[in-house]
Amino acid sequence: MTTPGFRPTHVVPGLGMPAWEAPDPARPTVPLDPLLPVQLVERRGDWAHVLCANGWSAWVDGRYLVAVPQDPPAPDAPLARSADPRPLLARADETLARYRAAVEELSGGRLDGEGFQGRTRGLRTGVVVDGEHVWLYDAQHGRWVYADGTRLSTYATDEGPQTGGHPPTQVVTRDGT
Repeated sequence: MTTPGFRPTHVVPGLGMPAWEAPDPARPTVPLDPLLPVQLVERRGDWAHVLCANGWSAWVDGRYLVAVPQDPPAPDAPLARSADPRPLLARADETLARYRAAVEELSGGRLDGEGFQGRTRGLRTGVVVDGEHVWLYDAQHGRWVYADGTRLSTYATDEGPQTGGHPPTQVVTRDGT
């Protein structure tokens, strides 16, 4: 059951993440599943209060949440390395077909768990379609691109910011240590 008005703003990282009842490390709760869509409700420093589709909420380290595309880049954004979205769509199809074939073999008993891991290791693709808008993951260049049907523009890259940095979160107990 989805909470009315729920619109995900982020997803949980691929390995999942710990969660807390309150922005207090002494009150842990059940960890969040990998790639779970969540809606950011509130920020307090590095802490983020998130709402899940089923109405459950928790506090997490907001620095690790992965933002999902909300609005496409401005129309005058620079074009990416490829102005044509079709090659990326073809690569996504090929990757998904390879994954689907491995799932079929696993389900049919022709492949064991270790073989499945071997066949799917290194496969990486991502596609979000919302009407005429599409976001594609370009694994070759480590970036997400936005396509409007005719051209691509870079939306986000796997590389973090190249300058500056954010100091790690420091947990301080009630006695100040």
